[in-house]
Amino acid sequence: MTAATSTAEKTGKKSLSGLNPGIPVAAAIVVIMAVIYLVGGKDQGLVTQSVVSGLLLGGVYALISVGLTLIFGVLGIVNFAQGAMLTMAMYIVYALSTAGLPVYLATLLAVPVMFLFGMVVQATLLTKLTVSGSHDGPLLVTLGLSLLIINVLLMIFGGRPQSVQAPIDGSLDVLGAVAAWPRVIAFIGAALVAVALTAVLKRTPLGLSIRAVASNSEGAKLVGVDIGRVYALTFGIGAACVAVAGGLMTPFTSLTPSVGEQFTILAFVIVVLGGLGSVVGAMVGGLVIGLVQTVGALYLPGTGSLILVFAVFVLVLFLKPEGLYGARR
Repeated sequence: MTAATSTAEKTGKKSLSGLNPGIPVAAAIVVIMAVIYLVGGKDQGLVTQSVVSGLLLGGVYALISVGLTLIFGVLGIVNFAQGAMLTMAMYIVYALSTAGLPVYLATLLAVPVMFLFGMVVQATLLTKLTVSGSHDGPLLVTLGLSLLIINVLLMIFGGRPQSVQAPIDGSLDVLGAVAAWPRVIAFIGAALVAVALTAVLKRTPLGLSIRAVASNSEGAKLVGVDIGRVYALTFGIGAACVAVAGGLMTPFTSLTPSVGEQFTILAFVIVVLGGLGSVVGAMVGGLVIGLVQTVGALYLPGTGSLILVFAVFVLVLFLKPEGLYGARR
């Protein structure tokens, strides 16, 4: 084998391995949707409605999962309290809105509250465990925190479902499908937050510190990065993300103290599907799962659509165990 041939093979392998995972994912989605439209046996208007609803739902899923994957990428722990923190944010928005504030203004106020809550939790309960490299301790702490939040909310607000009046009525026509304005606003808000978070991670000194700690915490510490501060800020950012998601979802979600738990499993699926620690992966994974859930419900109504969600999850992990955007370990 000549040197030129060897170099060409290496270059080819590198180009294939460097292929953006979004390209085959987008191609697969286009092919599947074309098959569903042409030979799926369902009314095309109904399919379009399911696609639009899936994308809107997937945007919110993505925002919930972004905070979870960011915390895992930097701290190396799985936050079992993510769903309970989502519920907590929703009840903060509910309390502020019942006091007379517009729901989206209440959401803006809930974000710094949840950010500070996340920083306090990390600084007081998790810092020593994460710095020491403990894996079991943070899992138990976040699980206990989840139970604590749920029961405190149950004591304060009771178990009766609550609701918040949507500030904007009406709907938007999207390719013949109906999209309620609160859901459209939730999708737009989730997209803006995801873009802003990506910009912060890539273009700011804080983002550089977070990425350095995520890559090599010991090396970052040696060059002067305050590990404890980065851990606290990261957990705070993760809590702020669920605050935005919770506030945007409140107008079209029935509130109970356990409402966030239904999103916890899906958030874990999305994070692993997109790649542990990958913000872009969480965004893409959220949209994919949203589409699978709503379009799949056309053929498997009720909880049957979750079977398709987990089938896609298993298939992706079988073909790409590290997730769509995850790095090989």
